[in-house]
Amino acid sequence: MGKTGERSGEPMTDIPERRYELDWLRVLAVLLLLYFHTAAIFYPGGLGVFYVTNAVTSPAIGLFISFVHQWHMPLFFFLSGAATWFSLEVRTASQYVIERFQRLFIPFLFGVLVLVPPQVYCHLLTTSGYKKSYLQFYPQFFNGIRPAGNFEWAHLWFIVYLLVFSLVALPIFIYLRQPSGQPLCKWFATTLDRARFLIYPALLLAAIEGLFRPRWIGFQNLYDDWANVLLYLTYFVYGYIFCSDRRFGQSLDRQEVWVTGLAIVGMSILLGLWITNTVPDRSYSPEYVLYQMFRGFNSWWWVIAILSLARSHLNFKSRLLQYTNEASYPFYILHQSVVVIIGFYVIQWNIGVLEKFIVISTGSLLGTIGLYELLVRRFNIPRFLFGLKSIPSQQN
Repeated sequence: MGKTGERSGEPMTDIPERRYELDWLRVLAVLLLLYFHTAAIFYPGGLGVFYVTNAVTSPAIGLFISFVHQWHMPLFFFLSGAATWFSLEVRTASQYVIERFQRLFIPFLFGVLVLVPPQVYCHLLTTSGYKKSYLQFYPQFFNGIRPAGNFEWAHLWFIVYLLVFSLVALPIFIYLRQPSGQPLCKWFATTLDRARFLIYPALLLAAIEGLFRPRWIGFQNLYDDWANVLLYLTYFVYGYIFCSDRRFGQSLDRQEVWVTGLAIVGMSILLGLWITNTVPDRSYSPEYVLYQMFRGFNSWWWVIAILSLARSHLNFKSRLLQYTNEASYPFYILHQSVVVIIGFYVIQWNIGVLEKFIVISTGSLLGTIGLYELLVRRFNIPRFLFGLKSIPSQQN
């Protein structure tokens, strides 16, 4: 992720030509998502009900879901903001908008028309006694927005949010690259370079969680999801800013130990609340607002702890990274449909939760990789639909 460069009116950065740890984090985060969504099949449902659910749930899997949910999507948007910094090094604003349309909107449109309906169909089959064939169901997918109808964008909400954030934040990003905006980034880097100041960005995140989460618990519908919109947009901007000055990375290196310790302590407190069922009821009560503010702090501690550990252990290249770096985006688009379809059949088997989890996750991993290899990777039309660059005809 990221190459150095110089554009008219933009500073020459002194960041390494490639930030391999960011590439590895993105690949691993996408892989983790497959196991997260497999776990959702066995999750009791406090964060929402998945498309297919097993009759027997698992409290241990519920804790895994709650743990990953704390930092996983914030990390995704942070990495996306970092990628935007490097993208604007080699593109003008107009080129960047065109690239965002090709890489985000087209895969989103294809995914909503082709990959989301099977998930909704499986959900209807398992929850409402729906008996019609898939061909009979497909026109009904467009009969209204869920929950009033069947239409939704499922896991592709991330792509929609990222597209909107990319356009909304673009004027800010361009300003920060100009001579008039550079002092702001330098001041931010200087402030956070001091001991313990790396937690300061969490103040805004905690405020967003405390003020908005009691009202908007989070349904990823964009138009009525203000807690998630503001939270993820902030992480997106943070990711961009953190790549603007190498001192941010140096701060991570120096503060790795205590930030990691802080993240572990914070998560231990939350796990204790979840295990003992002592989380306050959702409302604008002081207890619940403080709980959500603490979650805002904790998610930031985990994001920067993961970033600091990645800088120490994942800053290297390999042939595996080269392959998975390109495959990760189509893998993300494909994986949930595969998980839901395989899960639809496996939950009917008379075996235990652990065995079902292993079968669904392993089958989905192999199935998603197989679809990418056989139907996407080698052909330019599918590559276009999945947001990948075309292969020259001779190479193809």
